[in-house]
Amino acid sequence: MRLIASRFARLVAVLVAVTFASFCMVALLPGDIVSSVLGPDATEEAREQAREDLNLDAPLPVRYVQWAADALRGDLGVSYRTNQPVSEALGERVWVTIELVLLSQLIALAIAIPMAIFGALRPGSWLDRFLSGAQLAMLATPGYLVAIGLMAVFAVQLGWFDTTGYTRFLDDPLANLKSLLLPSIALALEQVAVYSRVLRTDLVNTFDQDFIWFARAKGNTTRDIVVRHALRPSSIGLVTLTGVSVGRMIGGTVLVETIFALPGLGRFTIDAINNRDFMALQGAVVVLTVGFVLVNFAVDILHGVIDPRIRTEAAR
Repeated sequence: MRLIASRFARLVAVLVAVTFASFCMVALLPGDIVSSVLGPDATEEAREQAREDLNLDAPLPVRYVQWAADALRGDLGVSYRTNQPVSEALGERVWVTIELVLLSQLIALAIAIPMAIFGALRPGSWLDRFLSGAQLAMLATPGYLVAIGLMAVFAVQLGWFDTTGYTRFLDDPLANLKSLLLPSIALALEQVAVYSRVLRTDLVNTFDQDFIWFARAKGNTTRDIVVRHALRPSSIGLVTLTGVSVGRMIGGTVLVETIFALPGLGRFTIDAINNRDFMALQGAVVVLTVGFVLVNFAVDILHGVIDPRIRTEAAR
């Protein structure tokens, strides 16, 4: 409990710092915000109303406090381009990105963990060298190129998937999976290589520990040694890397979402930048940063679950 309390206090401080920095970066963009929002032909009355709505006459810290108070109530303002509440627009899109990221991580882990185990059990063998070569190929291939190749083969030539579009899970779960599978694979392949390399290195070190040799001497099978003894202490690095990757990918899916025409958060952010829709951009940036911080908070808690020594140190 003390671990959670200390991590939560740090979470609140980081959230305040991150949201304030994000708010400042958007607020301090060059150019006249009102002119960008309304255009050069807007009337003076409309400009004054927009300035009042955006609270531009108040000092920046006061504007942040008022904005944060509204944001805590779920009010992120209204888009001047679409007249849609920003929180509503983000709510429609954030789940697309979350589904995409989670599915890609499941695919990446499902492939990376067996690759790491097979490589660590026989380091330097032909299988280990083959897997290392495959990982290098994954790292060297850009995600957008993988996405285009998957679309060309499985959507255009074979016709197994639609080329673009998205189906909500509640409307049709199977169609939802089909609409996200190819983009998820495109995102996952690079992560497979990174995850596998990190876990393999940790497993090789773990296999050389005394408690593993003791487990072997007791007659445990290789499967039991891997699953019951080696995998858990070797997974802290993988968990940390996965958390960082999930937080980064929440805002890093722009190219894949654009290629497959997915209405996700990354594409929404790019559209807000292109349209100079500052209210939408401000809301999107804050959601992305808060999502990254929350994911890393969950990773910190998970560290304590995996390694009891972390909980013991926090309780002192």
